[in-house]
Amino acid sequence: MIDRRPIILRIANAQGFWGDSPTAAADLAAQSPTLDYITLDYLAEVSMSILAKQRDRDPGLGYARDFLDVVQSLITVWKTGRRLRIVTNAGGLNPRACANACLDLLRKSNCPPLKIGIVTGDDVLPNLRAAHAAGKETAEFSHLETHAQLDTVIARLTTANAYLGAAPLVEALNAGADILITGRVADPSLTVAPCISHFKWNLNDYNKIAGATVAGHLIECGTQVTGGISTDWLTIDNANIGFPIVEVEADGSCVVTKPDHTGGEVTARTVKEQLLYELGDPANYLSPDATVSFLTLQVNEQGQNRVRASNSTGRAPPPTYKVSATYRTGYRAAGTLTIVGQNAVAKARRCGEIIRDRLRAASAEPAQFIVECLGSGDATAGVAGRRDDLFETVLRIAVSDPDKSIVERFTREMTPLITSGPQGTTGYAEGRPAVREVFGYWPTLIPREQVHPTVELLEM
Repeated sequence: MIDRRPIILRIANAQGFWGDSPTAAADLAAQSPTLDYITLDYLAEVSMSILAKQRDRDPGLGYARDFLDVVQSLITVWKTGRRLRIVTNAGGLNPRACANACLDLLRKSNCPPLKIGIVTGDDVLPNLRAAHAAGKETAEFSHLETHAQLDTVIARLTTANAYLGAAPLVEALNAGADILITGRVADPSLTVAPCISHFKWNLNDYNKIAGATVAGHLIECGTQVTGGISTDWLTIDNANIGFPIVEVEADGSCVVTKPDHTGGEVTARTVKEQLLYELGDPANYLSPDATVSFLTLQVNEQGQNRVRASNSTGRAPPPTYKVSATYRTGYRAAGTLTIVGQNAVAKARRCGEIIRDRLRAASAEPAQFIVECLGSGDATAGVAGRRDDLFETVLRIAVSDPDKSIVERFTREMTPLITSGPQGTTGYAEGRPAVREVFGYWPTLIPREQVHPTVELLEM
């Protein structure tokens, strides 16, 4: 039987974070008709806490509902008969509910039959609770950096999710999933899984998987690799930066590019800048699919907006999965006022002192109280010099405390400065600052054998 699979797999990323461009996926589909896959990454560390609050209000939620808009935008593409497959972690804490919502949307839109894959099993909160119940002082699941023990946060934990690897995603893709919805998955694995499935790699083809991991790392943050936040951002066409595409070959090497006639740029510099993003030890980039060495990696420009990344090397992944857990730590609020005129910085700092004195007098001083005079160097403390001779500054005061009432008291002390503060006070149209819940981050590790991913397939 003749193998008719293309020798190059074209994978794009249309979502670097929850809140990225809502039209990017449809734009990529129109701009690049040879695309095989689009990946979408919705989950930062804090995202799970937001989704937990959402699910608390409605058990049928807990996923990135914005993804439904992306699916809606692609229905016209699927109606043409084109097979464009989607891999996303938009499922958050509730991949099944996300999949069911997508299925309902596709049916109502008379979309041609598609298969929706679901990967779950990343929720390990029961594991953490069971470990604590078995031994309150256990060192298991201690904080990865501070080594604090689990019992210090166990009662306040809201989520705990392991970063799954590509293996269960490959199973879903091999079963024919057109839209694959997961919970927490390592960012590069969203790209690694299509490569393993398409090229029929073994799960221990570590050099090839290392290459795919590099490809996934390069596009996981969307337009960062095509010029976003790059060193020369001011010199590029930054109004319409194109989202990235990797053209992956059977040996795992790839070419990074972007659609024609879009802004931004793909150069050796933008690729190298993204390679360094969130990189610890370049000889040991840890993912659930492989331990990757960037030290052998070669980056070469092959033409305008075409950069080849090749020769990465890999070996077996760690015996553990990283876990991202979150817990409730209290409440916060932040307010701003603009101070204009002579001695603006001195006036703004005095405003901060007044509010703090009032809170102390009311026995309501927050655990954390930060005063910043933006423009004076406070936002870059220790990097740039301080300036107190500004004619205008933005006063920002932020507080946090475990006691919500203390934070609420602060919000009532901010607005009186509109009339009792210095002349030249403006920028108060938003009224009192809002009180928001604060979540802490608890990174830890879990043995791989304690995590049991599951794969389901829904058909229209």
